[in-house]
Amino acid sequence: MRAGFLHFLFPLFLLSQARDTITSTQFLRDGKTIISSGGHFEMGFFSSPAGSINRYVGIWYNQISVQIVIWIANRETALTSSSAVLKIVQPGRLVLIDGSNNSTIWSTNASKSVQNPVAQLLDSGNLVVRDAEDESPENFIWQSFDYPTDTYFPGMKLGWNFETGHEVYVTARKTDDDPASGQFTLHLDPSGYPQIVIKNGSKEIYKTGPWNGLQLSGTLGINPDNPHYKFKVYMSPTEVYARYDIFNNWIITRIVLASSGVFECIPWVKQAQSWASYIKYPSDVCDSYGICGANGICSMANSPVCGCLEKFTKSNNTEGEWVDWSDGCQRRKPLKCKNGTDGFNKYSGIKLPDTKNSWFNTTMNLKECEVTCMKNCSCTAYSSLDIRNGGSGCLLWFNDLINIRVMSLNGQDIYIRLDSSEISETITTEGPHPRIPSSKGKKVKIIFGCLLPLTSMVLLGLSLGLYFYKKSKKEMKVKEWLDLPLFDLPTILRATNNFSNNNKLGEGGFGTVYKGVLEDLQEIAVKRLSKTSTQGVEEFKNEVVYIAKLQHRNLVKLLGCCIQGEEKILVYEYMANKSLDTFIFDEAKSKLLDWPERLSIINGIARGLMYLHQDSRLRIIHRDLKANNVLLDNKMNSKISDFGLARSLGGGDASRANTNRIVGTHGYISPEYAMNGVFSVKSDTFSFGVLLLEIVTGKRNREFSHSDHSLNLISHAWKLYKENRALELIDECLAPSCDESQVLRSIHVGLLCVQQHPDDRPTMSSVISMLSNDNTLPKVKEPGFFTEERINKDDCSQGQPSSGNECSITVLDPR
Repeated sequence: MRAGFLHFLFPLFLLSQARDTITSTQFLRDGKTIISSGGHFEMGFFSSPAGSINRYVGIWYNQISVQIVIWIANRETALTSSSAVLKIVQPGRLVLIDGSNNSTIWSTNASKSVQNPVAQLLDSGNLVVRDAEDESPENFIWQSFDYPTDTYFPGMKLGWNFETGHEVYVTARKTDDDPASGQFTLHLDPSGYPQIVIKNGSKEIYKTGPWNGLQLSGTLGINPDNPHYKFKVYMSPTEVYARYDIFNNWIITRIVLASSGVFECIPWVKQAQSWASYIKYPSDVCDSYGICGANGICSMANSPVCGCLEKFTKSNNTEGEWVDWSDGCQRRKPLKCKNGTDGFNKYSGIKLPDTKNSWFNTTMNLKECEVTCMKNCSCTAYSSLDIRNGGSGCLLWFNDLINIRVMSLNGQDIYIRLDSSEISETITTEGPHPRIPSSKGKKVKIIFGCLLPLTSMVLLGLSLGLYFYKKSKKEMKVKEWLDLPLFDLPTILRATNNFSNNNKLGEGGFGTVYKGVLEDLQEIAVKRLSKTSTQGVEEFKNEVVYIAKLQHRNLVKLLGCCIQGEEKILVYEYMANKSLDTFIFDEAKSKLLDWPERLSIINGIARGLMYLHQDSRLRIIHRDLKANNVLLDNKMNSKISDFGLARSLGGGDASRANTNRIVGTHGYISPEYAMNGVFSVKSDTFSFGVLLLEIVTGKRNREFSHSDHSLNLISHAWKLYKENRALELIDECLAPSCDESQVLRSIHVGLLCVQQHPDDRPTMSSVISMLSNDNTLPKVKEPGFFTEERINKDDCSQGQPSSGNECSITVLDPR
């Protein structure tokens, strides 16, 4: 009796030792789990919804407090008892047995037979069946990565194996509480040139556009030089698949197809102990597949959103805002397909069309691509296959062009076939209707020629000619740097109730900011350049040039602008909770921000700066990071705003620049910039350090006062840090919610950021890593004490530019 009891316990004892493996003698029972070797993932039984009798076998993150299941074995058939067991059987199959009736609920297939099969949970989250003596991935008998549920996981191949005919695709849940297969699926479509598609049943509802070597056309993509992520589409005669990899274990990100059909990237925010939505597709109505029909183009900046490509006209005659676009558009002049009768117009700044009916060649150049397309009467457009290094390869489209939209960021060029009489200059996409730069000079000459016999009208003709010439030159100059939807002034006036004081949100160096509501009920923030503004056209242009080309969840989104008469207006997404300074420096509101919320804000600002410095192609230095240039949305997500003083270092190895005009805000400017006009990404790091200390303490750096000394906040923090009294810095209202170790780490990181010498300061990617990990931090050196006392005494007398009022050659925001 005792021997039999020990024999029963022996497999369970072994299972507790072999934490990541199920063998023929080690079963997984309800109430027990296995854990991957590195401790990242756990597998066992769970209930959905929580607390119900419905039991499933799944895999979830082991080191996260909130249980998020990323893979489910028996998603279609729930267990209703706790007597089930998951076991491995010959010739190499996993089976889930309901102990109450000994029935098989779920099982895997076996590609081959092995003598000693085991199931192992890998530290990638992949559950594999293999021979006990063979760990080679090429010889796995079965793996969960080939049969995902609703989660697209790092290392997983989304696509097709043409040799076996097997497709790996993601299927959404039926509902959030019901893990059974829903109606939405996510695929890599290999027909034509590969692209990712979301389907509702058999109906295609979203397509990314084709892979272009850097990203999928129509998506934000991932910087190819990003050291943390890599995304790529792979093609060979035997398989085609999309795969993304994450190279840092501290980054936890899942990509999920939600039950609503939305494909969402969701990273884990360790400090806040919660998941945060990062990117969603479809993101707006223009992402709806084929919404504007054949040869139509969609733009969220216009109403209606659908329009026809330039040189095309609507196929039906319906007019008005709510028209049927299913018929799309057609060429104004039909193609003749004879020698010399057709040509190609270049359209820029768009998401490339659906590539289902396409052909590609990786070795052709763009000219060879044009010649090939011209030879085939069914070929309607061509483009570079790979946009890297100036472009290479050839991508051809046949028949109608579907699923085009305006892309202000990551837009591409396409050459569309037209009747030769329609060929003109390059067409850009400003709104849904691409525009051709007009030659008003020619019009003026024609008008002038017609008026010449009428001598009394000569002067008028000349005046008109000069007026239109100057107007044309001015418009063309604007177009050189403007890549943004334009709002007309009446729209802005209606939205803001004629710039009513009741709609006023605040004022800054640029001018006044108003809340507005567009006709489609979208809330906006309208920044109006004041005639007495200390900032002017250059700052306005700067804001448009830089922020229009940037897209990141921690940067405020610029929706468009208005340039009409003397009015210069910027239109932003509306931030419901206004700026950070209205919370942390307000005695009442500061109590609304507990420590996890503040740490989340700090991390959001850091991620936004890292994007500007490292992941953005422009490599932006903000130069005016401060509490009132950090805005908070309705979920208290932090977003960096106001790029009027920003500068780009461009590509290459450029890391710093000089200026004779020091701009910025007292209390946030780095010493090397204030003293010598040298700015770099480390200048922003300094400003971030000041802002971090302000968020922790709830005190402004410049306005800080203490009864024992006249030091500013940075100096005071350094003093307490050296005396091991850094906890005294904490805002009193944080006491109930603060994690002392996190706060001390944050203060330490803040002081690292404000060190005197730029080379000693960390990069923003290092800052994010230090805030997120428990690794040993570098020793802090003396910070940059650019207090009023030091500057006034040491530098103003020598004529050095500084942030003090006495040194008037600087241009600083006094707040």
